[in-house]
Amino acid sequence: MIKSARVRRFLSHRAATVSAVILTLVILAAIFAPLIASHSPLDVDPEKLSLKPFAQSAHLLGTDDVGRDLFSRLLFGARLSLGMGFLAVALSLAVGLPLGLWAGFVGGKTDQIIMRLIDVLMSIPNILLAIVLVAILGPGINNTIFAVSLVAIPSLVRVVRGVVISEREKLYVQAAKSYGSTRMGILLRHIFPNCLAPIVVQATLGFSDAILNAAALGFLGLGAQPPTPEWGVMLADSRAYLESAWWLVTMPGLCILLSSLCFNLLGDGLRDAFDPRLL
Repeated sequence: MIKSARVRRFLSHRAATVSAVILTLVILAAIFAPLIASHSPLDVDPEKLSLKPFAQSAHLLGTDDVGRDLFSRLLFGARLSLGMGFLAVALSLAVGLPLGLWAGFVGGKTDQIIMRLIDVLMSIPNILLAIVLVAILGPGINNTIFAVSLVAIPSLVRVVRGVVISEREKLYVQAAKSYGSTRMGILLRHIFPNCLAPIVVQATLGFSDAILNAAALGFLGLGAQPPTPEWGVMLADSRAYLESAWWLVTMPGLCILLSSLCFNLLGDGLRDAFDPRLL
């Protein structure tokens, strides 16, 4: 009954439902990009420079300043941008989830040490910290994923720790202790399952930040490098053509905006669906 009520609440959130459909289509397009794209994202055609969208049936969204098919580059850019976002969120979960669980459950000096480190990281703006890390490590996709995942850890740790603190004093935890369950057993078998809802919501919202941060690093020349088809790199390459070829800037910008907005709306819908006050 609870699960069905959550599904109904989520489906009643129209913006979240539409966002889920759009994201599903975008993810499918990214997965099957080699089958959908009619051109290679790296093929250059000097005879077809800066074609306007829908000017030729062979180039649906036109071409860029060196004759590369824009639609194909957007498709493969979705594969790279969403892939970096997924890996960054996965890495932040792999590190932040255990830290938040342990800090909230154990408390004491362990909690203080972990949270002071988190406070230090949170005192630095995310994008600034990511820029510093990539500047030290060197530009590239792998270093971008590492930097974006690192800046996502503090907020995740705080969310998980807060939920664990609220759960560890409940009666079912006291009952598990009275039955002789170990601390690790209580944490993994009893507390962790009850923390999944806010973790899922936070991870969903983290996708939006990861995509934006990765695109920002690519725009600054610190992320993926040209001629790699990545949305931030495509924006950087097309800055000089803002007036003469508006579509070169508009298309990747819309992709970043749409993906980020859909993940935020999806996170809002999941938050409402899992809100215990509405059960």
